Amino acid sequence: MRDPPYLPFLDGPASLAPGLKPIPPESLIAPDTEAEAWLPEKRQIMRERRADVFVSSLPEAELLEAAARVTCHFPPSEEDWPTPLEAAAARVSDDLCLLQRGADGLWRLEAASLVAPTFWRLSEKAGQPLGGLHDPVPEANPGLVSRIARMFDALRPGQVLERFNWTVQAGPDRFTPSAAPLKALAAATAEADALDVLHLRVERQTVSKLPASGLLLFTIRIAVDPLRAALSTPGRVKAFQAAWDGTDPGLAEYKGWPAYERLVRAALGHLS
Repeated sequence: MRDPPYLPFLDGPASLAPGLKPIPPESLIAPDTEAEAWLPEKRQIMRERRADVFVSSLPEAELLEAAARVTCHFPPSEEDWPTPLEAAAARVSDDLCLLQRGADGLWRLEAASLVAPTFWRLSEKAGQPLGGLHDPVPEANPGLVSRIARMFDALRPGQVLERFNWTVQAGPDRFTPSAAPLKALAAATAEADALDVLHLRVERQTVSKLPASGLLLFTIRIAVDPLRAALSTPGRVKAFQAAWDGTDPGLAEYKGWPAYERLVRAALGHLS
């Protein structure tokens, strides 16, 4: 059992704040900690369920620009994929999404290879503006979407921003367009088995602006690890409990955490 590559709960409670921080451009695609565990399954899903995980309304030249940005440090590939974006996505654990700014000033999701969605369906979000990509968050600041859009407007080519998002789920699945099966598994799990079923799910996201097209390139890497591995020291247990308890109840509800509260308490009890 590996030590998880990302432990964002160490930084405090989950938050609605964008939390975007600049990173070196060459770190857009980080060393691929998920390749062995995820890439074979990801490629299989990409071929067998293409209609569920790929969408594009963009010309090939713009997909080529994004693909080149992702794979610029890779040797040439001989694999055959229908589009350049899919060819690039097949080489990294990250999902790739492209947003375009419309004449109305709104950023819309216009292309994506999204194989590890965190409880949403690509078919329902394609073409949606930034504010429509997720369900409304209870008690969220109504200016949050506008604030993020202004950040994207101001982003210069060559800049790369990074953020982390995290949650808890039942089981290790990454292709999760719906949370319902995971919540059902949690409901059926005995408290004695909490540490065997609960997993930490982390999103590493980057955003950058492509120089030729002006498109926003989002990369989303999902890391899933047993909660037992994430909470391998007393300090981590303490930090996780503080982050879980300190997260705003509205945000916790939005993340679906009430479905896991019973098992999380049991897990923390086993580790105390």
